[in-house]
Amino acid sequence: MDSALEWHAAHAALSWQLEMGIDETLAEAPIDRFALEEAARAKAAAPVVAKAEAPAPVPPAPEVDAVAEARAMADAAGDLEALRAALAAYEHCELKKGARNLVFSDGVPGARVMIVGEAPGRDEDREGRPFVGRAGHLLDLMLATIGLSREENVYITNVLPWRPPQNRDPKPDEIAMMQPFLFRHIALAKPEVLVVVGNISCQALLGKRGITRLRGHWTEAQGLPALPMFHPAYLLRTPSAKRESWSDLLSLKARLG
Repeated sequence: MDSALEWHAAHAALSWQLEMGIDETLAEAPIDRFALEEAARAKAAAPVVAKAEAPAPVPPAPEVDAVAEARAMADAAGDLEALRAALAAYEHCELKKGARNLVFSDGVPGARVMIVGEAPGRDEDREGRPFVGRAGHLLDLMLATIGLSREENVYITNVLPWRPPQNRDPKPDEIAMMQPFLFRHIALAKPEVLVVVGNISCQALLGKRGITRLRGHWTEAQGLPALPMFHPAYLLRTPSAKRESWSDLLSLKARLG
């Protein structure tokens, strides 16, 4: 068969297939037309699910200036009771969460002598008063030798009103938060003389540490004469230092006239 006949034969075969309704070539794999129609109907009947919108970003909480808030609360206190209430309401010092009691003060408000200690210990935390226990008993004996007592003519407080865990030293940020309250405490108590007891107290009121070097030398804190002295707890551990403390007590007595 020549090429012309082959062409006419192929053309005739294709024309016959078109007349029979065959208008597509076969694929390599069978196609289930019934399944395609069923899938199309199921897709059309499926409910339209709205695309969930991403939640709006939560703005970060404003950063709190703990020292500025302490200063505002302290400055607003018009008397010692209001200052105690302000300290109790202050929430930015983590020491508060682990302490039993707020240790505010003891003694006679308005006394000529105001003693500023460091921080409450276990006994102070339990009783809610500064300088109790062995160290407090020693302080009372020391004051009695020069005619002073917390019952008559001495007012006592601490830099920190809450006990640090395990009696550790207060951290710088904890001291900074409590300084406005301490400064206001001194202003409201109106003493004539400050006795600054221990390194932490010197750091808070004098801006320096080194009690062995500082003790016995009169200086100034919050516009008042101030005398740094060893802490009674240190004297219990180091009895040999009691001689220097006796000298400091005599200096305090002379200052009071």
